[in-house]
Amino acid sequence: MAEEGSAEKSEEPTGRRLTKAREDGQVARSVDLSTAVVLLTATLFFSMLGEWFFHRIGQLFVSQFQFDRKIIDKVELLPAHFGQSILDGMLLAFPVMVALALIALLVSGLPGGFIFSPQLILPKFSKLNPLSGLARMFGKRALIELAKSVGKFLLIGTILLLTVMHNLDALLLINRLTVEQAARQAGNMILDACFWMSLGLVLIAIIDVPIQRHQIHERLKMTKQEVRDEMKDSEGRPEVKAQIRRRQREMATQKMMGKVKDADVVITNPQHFAVALAYDPTSDGAPMLIAKGTDEVARRIREIAREEGVELFESPQLARALFFTTKLDESIPEALYHAVAQVIAYVFSLNDAFSGRQRYVKPNPDIPENMRFDENGFLPS
Repeated sequence: MAEEGSAEKSEEPTGRRLTKAREDGQVARSVDLSTAVVLLTATLFFSMLGEWFFHRIGQLFVSQFQFDRKIIDKVELLPAHFGQSILDGMLLAFPVMVALALIALLVSGLPGGFIFSPQLILPKFSKLNPLSGLARMFGKRALIELAKSVGKFLLIGTILLLTVMHNLDALLLINRLTVEQAARQAGNMILDACFWMSLGLVLIAIIDVPIQRHQIHERLKMTKQEVRDEMKDSEGRPEVKAQIRRRQREMATQKMMGKVKDADVVITNPQHFAVALAYDPTSDGAPMLIAKGTDEVARRIREIAREEGVELFESPQLARALFFTTKLDESIPEALYHAVAQVIAYVFSLNDAFSGRQRYVKPNPDIPENMRFDENGFLPS
């Protein structure tokens, strides 16, 4: 059943699902990578300082078999003697152990990043379900892990066998050496084995990391229904809806502002309203309202008009009439044709004045009674 459910998951995971999975600790992790790096680091350390380290270990072993007369005569001093030896051994190994632990911690976060998820340490009663356990044992993921384990066993086993065969003569003669020499010889053989094992684990990690990432990605894939449900849930939240509407308004305003430069005239209130009109004399259509706004938006329309050299025409009644009766990218109402024609004719005459033609007197457009709105969009009673 688990395999059938995963087969239906054909959709890529959404950002929300990836975020939630990360919060739950579901990220790529490769134990093989951590093991390989730690073992390789330890091997490099011992290859540089191993002689000194194993020499010190040999000295500690030798010291355990040397007793002075005081200890022999007083048996009660033996625990303190052995305790001091154990402490010396721990102090010798402690810096190396701490360094390797830190490296393991750092390397563990490389495949999927570093996260802290308390949910990973909480008990999950769903794991006690025997059916789920059987699905995990015989599922696709379990088969992959089994193949990896068999491959690792064969590879590491082969490396150890070759290492033992290579050092077989030295192993047979190790009982003829002093304790210190035997410790040094054993250390060199262990170092040699660890070096080749670390290279084998590096090879395994190179294969394992992409597999872990692929498995996590496949596990997080979603069905079409899950994607629809998530979209419905996300868009249904008030804060998400508000954010979408705000973004839509910002995009619409930005698009509208880009059209102001194409206007022939901007009619203002002069402060609270601004309406930008465009007119093509070669067409039979009426002037189009391409931008409008109040307060801050109106101020920005006026600024862009000044920057682009678009004429500003102050007419409070006409600006309000156009603002409240005409939508964006629509023609002006027929009732305002005459008033707008006066304004556009005046603006065109300003451009013609540079060519020596007659300049029109600035008009005072007459607005019909049923379009004389106040600043709140109400008509006089």
